[in-house]
Amino acid sequence: MTVLPDDGLSLAAEFPDATHDQWQQLVAGVLRKSGREVSAGEAEDALSTTLEDGLRARPLYTSNDAAPPAGLPGFPPFVRGGRAEGNTAGGWDVRQRHGSSESAAVLTDLENGVTSLWLTIGDAGGFPVSALPAVLDGVLLDLAPVVLDAGADQEGAARELLRLYEHRGVAADAARGNLGGDPLGLEARTGRSYDSEPVVELARLCAERYPGLRALTVDALPYHEAGGSAAQELGASLATGVAYLRHLTEAGLDVQQALAQVEFRYAATADQFLTIAKFRAARRLWARVAEACGAPRSGAQLQHAVTSTVMTTRRDPWVNMLRSTVATLAAGVGGADAVTVLPFDDALGVPDAFARRVARNTSTILIEESHLARVIDPAGGSWYVERLTDELAHAAWEFFQTIEREGGQAAALRSGLVGDRLAETWSVRAHRLAERREPVTGVSEFPHLAEKPVVRAAAAPRPSGGLPRVRRDEAFEALRARSDAHLAATGRRPRVYLAALGPAAAHTARATFAANLFQAGGIEPVTDGSFEESGAREACLCSSDTVYAEQAEDAARSLREAGASHVFLAGRPGTSAAPDSFVFAGCDAVEVLSATLDRMGVSR
Repeated sequence: MTVLPDDGLSLAAEFPDATHDQWQQLVAGVLRKSGREVSAGEAEDALSTTLEDGLRARPLYTSNDAAPPAGLPGFPPFVRGGRAEGNTAGGWDVRQRHGSSESAAVLTDLENGVTSLWLTIGDAGGFPVSALPAVLDGVLLDLAPVVLDAGADQEGAARELLRLYEHRGVAADAARGNLGGDPLGLEARTGRSYDSEPVVELARLCAERYPGLRALTVDALPYHEAGGSAAQELGASLATGVAYLRHLTEAGLDVQQALAQVEFRYAATADQFLTIAKFRAARRLWARVAEACGAPRSGAQLQHAVTSTVMTTRRDPWVNMLRSTVATLAAGVGGADAVTVLPFDDALGVPDAFARRVARNTSTILIEESHLARVIDPAGGSWYVERLTDELAHAAWEFFQTIEREGGQAAALRSGLVGDRLAETWSVRAHRLAERREPVTGVSEFPHLAEKPVVRAAAAPRPSGGLPRVRRDEAFEALRARSDAHLAATGRRPRVYLAALGPAAAHTARATFAANLFQAGGIEPVTDGSFEESGAREACLCSSDTVYAEQAEDAARSLREAGASHVFLAGRPGTSAAPDSFVFAGCDAVEVLSATLDRMGVSR
């Protein structure tokens, strides 16, 4: 046995090793003190968190939580990265999205840290194809990769970019980027089917003449933005990628050439560990597909991460900067090759220069100041991350197989299978959001009614008609919009009077809770003066259970005599028989607030 020198850092060597069983017994003891009777064997499950896709995050992971070997970076199954050097050679590709025809904004981004361009064109919500030369005026096309997103005009935009390369004398082997062909992704967006032959022809052209260009993008954002889970996003992307491989090989490309024509686009969210696991699992899954196709060494998935639009909010949009920072960190740690940080005001319309600057600097700070790119796969070896990666990969593969049994991605889209599964997932999540079990800062938690609105010019409409687009804030946004309209029409917001009973120590916690809840629906809480002076039509009793037992009945009677048409009590049902209804942690806040606005005469 090696004897370490005594350097004063004993690392708890004088203590005996603790066992897993001992830890479970201690946890059970703590839970019993809090009123939860559980056995030692049940303690771990009691502290576990249920995730989507049937996954559970446990409070403790050990070396016994086995996962398949992750391999080495740059080698199958590519869990630890598609390249042996990872992102250590300068960090990930900082890719900014542009949908306007202002070339000055494009040049500003490239001069200040952006390393590639993602251009939305035509009915994808951007500028016309004919404006492409003007948008790229001054851009060194042999240095700045260009990725196209052109909606139904994928072929026209691609041909125009290729013509521009030739016109400006860019060598064929110097062109970098992606022509953006994605007929199945477009079908998911619009509900209309598109011919894959033009995209196949572009892929053949790229394989023959443009080694640095890819022709196809598997855009998984439509499935994420329709409310899908991480596993559903991955499963749908796999099915789409396999469909494209079939088209390309049937057209004469070999498997290696076909694999080299596809890039994948995924959402990155503020759920840090799930995002890290998603990008790692995606590479493992695509490597499995390549292996099944007979080309395991060609299965390194090229990944483009985009900060989630589902997670961003229209109220208190400044918080989106924090969400996007966590999402970008997770995508970088997860090994994404390129990352697009959507500006914090993207949900409000056309982002301004300040928002674009913050977006590009988010990646710069994480790369240059936080040094995230100096380590390959920094989350690798974490028992939690490795286990989560494995479990997510299995859940995604199961959804992929479901799609394949339906006849493939096109058939599953047209039969409604994909849409129905995504809707089921979103329905469950929407219920959690309504109950505020999944809090949204600045919207369902800590809303600021006096916030000055952030106004932006309207953005061009995006493709629609297929899968829906959802946002976490949508139910509360509808309530706030009703309140805003009422304020504009009457000069003040709907109000509720908070009747605090007993001393401050008894009522402060529930009064704070009630104020927060009602403001989430745009209802202004009033605490000063009497009910008659408040201008409110409804009231809420706030105090402790002990005080309720003594005062709630009389207080409710007094409020009704003063004109209150409805009396809430901040507490669980059964606390008192005095109120008309209750508000409590875990109640359906959206339902409560909607009904309250209805009673107050606030129009929908």
